Amino acid sequence: MGSLIGSLQVLCLLLVLVLPFEVDCSLSFSSSALNYSTPLCQPEDSSALLQFKNTISIHDSDDPICADSMTSYPKTKTWNESTNCCSWEGVTCDEVTGHVIGLDLSCSSLVGSLPANSSLFLLKGLKRLNLAHNNFNGSSIPSGGQLPSTLMNLTQLSQLRFSFNKLEGPLPSHVSGLQNLKEFQSFSNLLSGGIPSWLFTLPSLEFLGLSYNRLTGPIDPIQNPSSVQEVYLASNGIHGEMPRSFFDLANLTHLDLSSNNLSGVIKPDLLSKLENLQMLDLSSNNFSGLIEPELISKLKNLRRLHLSNNKLLSLSSGTGIKDTFPELMTLSFSSCNVSRFPGFLRTGKNLRVLDLSDNKISGSVLKWELEGWEQLTFLNLSYNFLTSLEQFPGKNLEILDLRSNLLQGPLLAPPPSLQQFFISNNKLTGKIPPLICNLSSLEILDLSRNNLGGTIPACLGNFSYLLSTINLQMNNFHGKIPDSFVVGNSLTYLLLSDNQFEGLLPRSLVNCFLRILDLANNKLRDTFPHWLDANFSLKVLVLRSNRFHGPLNNSIVKPSFMSLQLIDLSQNEFSGLLPSNFFQNLFAMKYTRPVSPTGVHITSFPEGIGSLDDSSVNVTTKRLELELELARTLLIFFAIDFSSNQFYGKIPEVIGELSSVQVLNLSHNSLTGHIPTSLGNLVALESLDLSSNKLDGRIPSQLTNLTFLEVLDLSKNNLVGPIPNGKQFSTFENDSYSGNLGLCGFPLSKQCGNNEGSKSPAPKFKEDEGSALAFIWKLVVMGYGCGLVLGLSTGYIVFTTGRPWWFVRMVERNWQNNVTKWIRRKKRRRN
Repeated sequence: MGSLIGSLQVLCLLLVLVLPFEVDCSLSFSSSALNYSTPLCQPEDSSALLQFKNTISIHDSDDPICADSMTSYPKTKTWNESTNCCSWEGVTCDEVTGHVIGLDLSCSSLVGSLPANSSLFLLKGLKRLNLAHNNFNGSSIPSGGQLPSTLMNLTQLSQLRFSFNKLEGPLPSHVSGLQNLKEFQSFSNLLSGGIPSWLFTLPSLEFLGLSYNRLTGPIDPIQNPSSVQEVYLASNGIHGEMPRSFFDLANLTHLDLSSNNLSGVIKPDLLSKLENLQMLDLSSNNFSGLIEPELISKLKNLRRLHLSNNKLLSLSSGTGIKDTFPELMTLSFSSCNVSRFPGFLRTGKNLRVLDLSDNKISGSVLKWELEGWEQLTFLNLSYNFLTSLEQFPGKNLEILDLRSNLLQGPLLAPPPSLQQFFISNNKLTGKIPPLICNLSSLEILDLSRNNLGGTIPACLGNFSYLLSTINLQMNNFHGKIPDSFVVGNSLTYLLLSDNQFEGLLPRSLVNCFLRILDLANNKLRDTFPHWLDANFSLKVLVLRSNRFHGPLNNSIVKPSFMSLQLIDLSQNEFSGLLPSNFFQNLFAMKYTRPVSPTGVHITSFPEGIGSLDDSSVNVTTKRLELELELARTLLIFFAIDFSSNQFYGKIPEVIGELSSVQVLNLSHNSLTGHIPTSLGNLVALESLDLSSNKLDGRIPSQLTNLTFLEVLDLSKNNLVGPIPNGKQFSTFENDSYSGNLGLCGFPLSKQCGNNEGSKSPAPKFKEDEGSALAFIWKLVVMGYGCGLVLGLSTGYIVFTTGRPWWFVRMVERNWQNNVTKWIRRKKRRRN
């Protein structure tokens, strides 16, 4: 055998020398490949598999995990009774007996059910069964509260995977058989009921995964605990306390009970019994107590400890000099009750990830408290009350998050290893340190919402080819934006709004694949940047409140701004006609998005356009996720705001083709002519403002087709005739039409003549439409974000989750009036 392999390899090397094309000589041979053919399948197994195939159907899957998998395809399509079942896709047979021992049908687009009499359970030699990532909707595993009795016949089964289906029903209260089962996975299903103790007593079980179901618990007391090593029960609704017997699972290495409703005091004497524990995740529960350094140090093998989001849990602030943590690499203690920086962590020489965000830590973090953290790569101290940080810890820090503290004074030069730097919403002053140009690995730079000033470094566009996000919003920077964006850079998000930048837009921005460009509220003076979208990637363009001027050139015919979803040119000095060709090119706004049962529009594009991906920037380290709040709602938000400029002439009919647009604001210009009837095709429109123009003629009756319209302002024009009746138009008040002396009919007091008649409608409405809360919730569902606060004193909506200010103000200029009008309108409809 060895001589044969050697001869073949020598032959391959000779071919390399004499043949003109490349030959792969990385040959590997096995005895099975040379001596064995595919075993012959047993007839009863082949029959059982074909019966199963005939009971299910195939439907294209939208599972994102399967979409990226090389093994995602309908494997059962290859099953044919005229061929050996051991050669079928997903089937593995014993090489000697020919019995089916493995069945992997994951990501096979299967749709159907798994009844108790499924022929799969006739495969008595089966050892591995993987049906993950299909759609066995409506199936009950177990059936009727019990695992199918036929499944008990699979006595050889060692691996059982049902994850990511829609399997329903409770787990059985007891079970027999399955004595050889080592792995049971049913992640992300609809399993309900309690957690039976037999799961932990199977003699061979090593891995139990039931996270992301609807299990409610409590966890039954465990009798005769088994050798189970990994238990994952996260993201269920399990309540009550952990039974004391849970801590008798002496072989546990990984325990994840996060995101449940568990409560009680974490008792050190019980926890310390789990000597083999490497990962413990009790985050997002209702545990209480004080975590002392002595407890952590007793868990000698502990590498990852996650205790975040337990409001009654606190961490000792003692020094813990005698306690060491030789293996501890990750400590997540966010959103608990920590008030002082834990000095004992200095002895964690291998600590790499530390999250103490959203606590009550105040004052300064001193140098000595940060000593010994040479290995630290991730530090999150955001959402505390820190006033200063004497130095950045360690020399290997890659991600540092200090957002939303009370940090004062100048900005320290970050360590050169830094990749993602968040220090927004503080009270920093002074200039950006020149040493920032040494951060050659930097990917995200967020200095927004501070009091920083001066000019920004000339290296802005070339000091890191990895830099994708620059956020300097809401500071006091001035001068010109550096024209140094080099070819090949990675810049995707550039947010410079609310500063004092002046001059021209840097033409080197054409070298960037920008998706979001926000330059609002500066002093920039330039013409419209038609050259900006050379790579067709731009989705958000905000030039609001600058000194941009001149016409939007209508002679440009070539496609441009094809991906644009939001454009805000308001409060500038643009002039001329509204360019039809410009709107004609906005392909991303042209396609109607289907509406889900919740009322949310789902973006879909025809082949060749491509779908827009989620533009929020997610930074994930271990289980900790930081979201840079750029525009998470881009997938469902489309808007055009050209208000407060000097545009004149007619509104182009082609705007009516932009059927995805939700906000259209052309107010405060000098537009003339009729309102195009094509605007009635904007089926997703929620806000329409054409006020303060010179529009004439009648209000098109087609606008009554806009069933999502919540805000309408046609005031201060020269419109005439009756106001259309029906649907949303029955909800608008007088101020939507004021300043149009020729209008008549409801809701105006001026009645129309006999030939024009406009009667007051008797609108129908749902019972829950009369509250402002319903309106606010509708905004949240539409994608405007949670954490919504109506700032009636300021006239604007504020998003506590940190939405960009231009997004906050996009729907209307004066939210105070509009919300007030909405409340009055709903009350009048109810009366």
